Amino acid sequence: MSFFGFNVALRGLYTAQKSLDIVNHNINNVNTTGYSRQYAVQTAARPMSTYNGTGMIGTGSNINAVERMRDEYLDYKYWGENIIYGEWEAKRSVLADLEALFNEPSDSGFTTVLNNFFSSLQELAKDPSSPAVRALVSQRGVTVAKYFNSMAAHLEKLQDDVNYRIRTKVEEINSLATQIQQLNRQIYIAELGGNTANDLRDQRGVLVDKLSKIINIEANEVVVGTLPDGTEDKHFIITISGKALVNHFDVSKLSVVQREEDEKVNAEDISGLYEIKWADGNILEVKGGELRGYLDVRDGNGGEVGPNGIQSPMYKGIPYYMKKLNEFVQTFAKAFNEGIIGGTDGYGHADGYGIDPDGDGPAAASHGIRFFTMLGPDGQPLSSAAFIDESATPSEIEQRYKQLTAKNFAVSLDVTTDYNTIAASSNGAEVGNIDILNALLKMRHDEHMFSEGAPEDFMKSLVSNLGVDSQQATNYLERQETIVNQVESNRLSVSGVSLDEEMANMVRYLHAYNSAAMMISTMNEIYDVLINRMG
Repeated sequence: MSFFGFNVALRGLYTAQKSLDIVNHNINNVNTTGYSRQYAVQTAARPMSTYNGTGMIGTGSNINAVERMRDEYLDYKYWGENIIYGEWEAKRSVLADLEALFNEPSDSGFTTVLNNFFSSLQELAKDPSSPAVRALVSQRGVTVAKYFNSMAAHLEKLQDDVNYRIRTKVEEINSLATQIQQLNRQIYIAELGGNTANDLRDQRGVLVDKLSKIINIEANEVVVGTLPDGTEDKHFIITISGKALVNHFDVSKLSVVQREEDEKVNAEDISGLYEIKWADGNILEVKGGELRGYLDVRDGNGGEVGPNGIQSPMYKGIPYYMKKLNEFVQTFAKAFNEGIIGGTDGYGHADGYGIDPDGDGPAAASHGIRFFTMLGPDGQPLSSAAFIDESATPSEIEQRYKQLTAKNFAVSLDVTTDYNTIAASSNGAEVGNIDILNALLKMRHDEHMFSEGAPEDFMKSLVSNLGVDSQQATNYLERQETIVNQVESNRLSVSGVSLDEEMANMVRYLHAYNSAAMMISTMNEIYDVLINRMG
């Protein structure tokens, strides 16, 4: 007696049950990030030949494998677009911080500070001997200097923050690489017997997604040989700029090394900036991702070659704005102090005379005082004489102004300790002479002071360039976000779990299970009659 029918029905029962288990697993992971919908590869079991050679009879069905729905092309596409997205997201974030720092137009921005300073000079022109107005000019001058000091300090802090983010991202890369290497080992061992480690592969895919946003990577599963059972021996490899970060079971980690002074990219850079290298000491070429964005805004000086012959990135980052602020204070201070504008020598503060506070006559009035100087090593403003000696040659004066920066810009110690030294007259013997003040007031709108025009035009141009760069970064980011979302949507359409589809599959497999069970019940009745009721 043959129980062949029972075996066929039993296979159908197991097949339906296995399919229901897979549906259950899919439904439970509907909200799992990176999960790929799984499905059973069901085939007809090997048929048997009939005893009389009239044909073959089926033996039911088998589940040969459990596969995941995944389109490798969409993965590669996502990783490539995610690299660009990460770069512009990083740039947009830092440029937004720069916009908030410049804060123009506002009640505390440059335009307001400069307007207040020249307004105080205008008031002094009305009454050059007024102690109150002279004190106001001194205070407003200090406010101008401190505005640039504050801007420089904030830019340095921002550069330091970006530098810290770079170190953090390198640590994150190493962590992700280690996790991927561990998953490579687990996947390889799990699949030696011919199985497919679907869930482990999904976990690895999520890590590669994260890694692709940070740095330019290429991820590939390559065939390196054949296993003893005849299947392909595959290794998963991730490379950065041609060098392997993860090579199957091996990891080549990255490191950050602080630059030496002779390795500075820009003269404006703070100390301690990190250079990214491989752990073996070789330089890493970063071409994309968040790291590329952070490096561009941290080191970018418009492609300018620094003091050590190193070219900065072709991007206007933090050093570029540091350089422009330094350029402003050097040019403005030289014009205000010396009267040198666009190569033309006119009247400056150093050409004028202050007032005699004791009424002792013109001889006691100060002369040759520079209004703006720089901070000394002790952090205190230098006097005019300490800033530029009376015997200094024109070339020495020029070199001294090149040492001025937004960070050390200051009002002369002479002016802050004695506002009577503020020059108004071109002749100490002439009471009411305000020729110097008039010359200084004209500088407010002198279009020859900078290539961009007047002082306000220079800063407007700088802020405008920042706004354009920020808007460009926003546009690129939004466009790239749309592309990334589109690719991700396509991935989800292939790999994502649809509850409606799974419910339909559940009903389908449930009917198959019930039908197989019904077949077993039917076969049971047949054999019961055959065995027990036939005499």
